Amino acid sequence: MDWIEAQEWERKWHDNCTNSYEEETKQINYANRMGLKLQKINGKYPVIDFHNKSVVDIGGGPYSLLLKGINLKGTVVDPCDYPLWVGKRYEAVGLKYIKAKGEDYNKGHYDIGLIYNVLQHTENPQKVIENMRKMCDIIYLHEWLDTPISDGHIHTLKEEDLNKWLDDRGLIGYEKWNNEIFTPYYHGLFI
Repeated sequence: MDWIEAQEWERKWHDNCTNSYEEETKQINYANRMGLKLQKINGKYPVIDFHNKSVVDIGGGPYSLLLKGINLKGTVVDPCDYPLWVGKRYEAVGLKYIKAKGEDYNKGHYDIGLIYNVLQHTENPQKVIENMRKMCDIIYLHEWLDTPISDGHIHTLKEEDLNKWLDDRGLIGYEKWNNEIFTPYYHGLFI
């Protein structure tokens, strides 16, 4: 499967982007592992206080973690063709939405970069991380290791590659899901 076919599979998987419960539930786990502090603020949970930082979410899709953020200047970059209302939703809460590949986006400076569950979908995961390292002071990352190539996932990510691309070591965990063991790789700092 090539990148264009994988993006079409991803678009169809998200469908009309209205049933986001499963994806957003996974994001809570990703955020916790990456070190993003989830809080209850004004009766709402989860909320991430980004402390007036600029944040870019590469591959955030239709339900970026930035939608749970406060005190930020945020940008979501994603190449998929989602319904038009997705971009308007971001705009309505003051987030910039850019339809672009992570490999092609390298504009500006950000205090924080987010990458979660996206690199296996990209054409060149190393280039995405290279761009993020140039643009961002801190990168928070959560990816799945050693998962086989499948519809929508055109790469199998390896720990040694992510460590090399980040020029740092991430943390490794283990998660049982549907009677299978998965290996999350995560990197970040507490904010």
